[in-house]
Amino acid sequence: MKGLSQIASGVRASTTLAIDAMFKQMKADGIDVIGFGAGEPDFDTPDAIKEAGIRAIQEDFTRYTPTAGIPELRQAACTRLREDCGLEYVPAQIVAASGAKHAVYAALRALIDPGDEVIIPAPFWVSYFEMVKMVGGVPVIVTAEESAGFKLVPDQLEAAITPRTKVVLLNNPSNPTGMIYSGEELRGLTDVCVRHDLYIIADEIYYRLVYDGRTFTSVASLGEDVKERTILINGVSKSYAMTGWRVGYAAAPEHIAKVMSNYLSHSTGAPCSIAQKAAAAALSGPQDTVETMRKAFEARRDHLVERLNRVPGVSCIKPEGAFYVMMNIGQLIGKEIHGTVIHDGDDFADAFLKHGLVAVVPGSGFGAPDFVRWSYATSMANIDAGMDRLEAFLK
Repeated sequence: MKGLSQIASGVRASTTLAIDAMFKQMKADGIDVIGFGAGEPDFDTPDAIKEAGIRAIQEDFTRYTPTAGIPELRQAACTRLREDCGLEYVPAQIVAASGAKHAVYAALRALIDPGDEVIIPAPFWVSYFEMVKMVGGVPVIVTAEESAGFKLVPDQLEAAITPRTKVVLLNNPSNPTGMIYSGEELRGLTDVCVRHDLYIIADEIYYRLVYDGRTFTSVASLGEDVKERTILINGVSKSYAMTGWRVGYAAAPEHIAKVMSNYLSHSTGAPCSIAQKAAAAALSGPQDTVETMRKAFEARRDHLVERLNRVPGVSCIKPEGAFYVMMNIGQLIGKEIHGTVIHDGDDFADAFLKHGLVAVVPGSGFGAPDFVRWSYATSMANIDAGMDRLEAFLK
């Protein structure tokens, strides 16, 4: 029998989804385990959005839609980007996809030829590395150190560029670090991209979840020379608690949007018609529920960071957005905990799940092996219980 595709066989399973699956199986088996792995809000989808989906079913809006999305959704995305980020797009520049992850993949498909290099700052979201390989590209990892706030700086970016570099992939606010680039910091990076004629895929799915009164700056707002080479990635999953609805979108120059739409027309087609109606309602309707969630996440962040930094042997810096904390386990490397020698975050996460009954995500999948990621998209009670178990585990 002939072998499978080498490209497909080389794709690793998602670390975050694997941890979440283990956590859910342990819960199903009746084990008292607490999960901090999933990257999804623990809030319910707001009622007005659910009602829009129900109406779509009742009105038999259950047939194929245009590949790039229904006009209502594409216009709602344009309106939201204008009101929130000061960006002017028209519906022809919007491409709906089955989640923001899918939009990133479609963008890479539109831009990358085999052998093209994509610069990815680390720590990075687990799927970026694998998606670049899946389209035949070469991921070039540039580590942004914790001491620098996990932020890439222009000199690092400049040093990583070769004649084969085509794309820089930026995630702001970041999963897994929660860091946010200021407008000035982004300008330093985009100047390098413009000078070297590089595309930018800017994943801004967490842009509504920023804290401490910070102002979010979209990459595409930094001038036409930047906007014309930028593919913005966004969606409804994080800000509206709609992870399972699977609707994301890209905003791009029209010729790139057309190529992305053509690709999707021969692969998945458009997202679910019912979910598109709900997503349009989310983007165009009242936004008060977003602020309610944001405030709750900010309070949880403050509490988790304060408690975590009181635990001997581990530490973290305070994230500025999203809903994740990266815990530094460098002081534990080489030590034995519950019979396991800790070499990296994988060893720690495995031992912590087995002996501490807490699920966190090892940093290796994010390009940060001496870290583990906690999600604070969970209740204060769970945060306190998780911290209690961490303290007991490390004793």
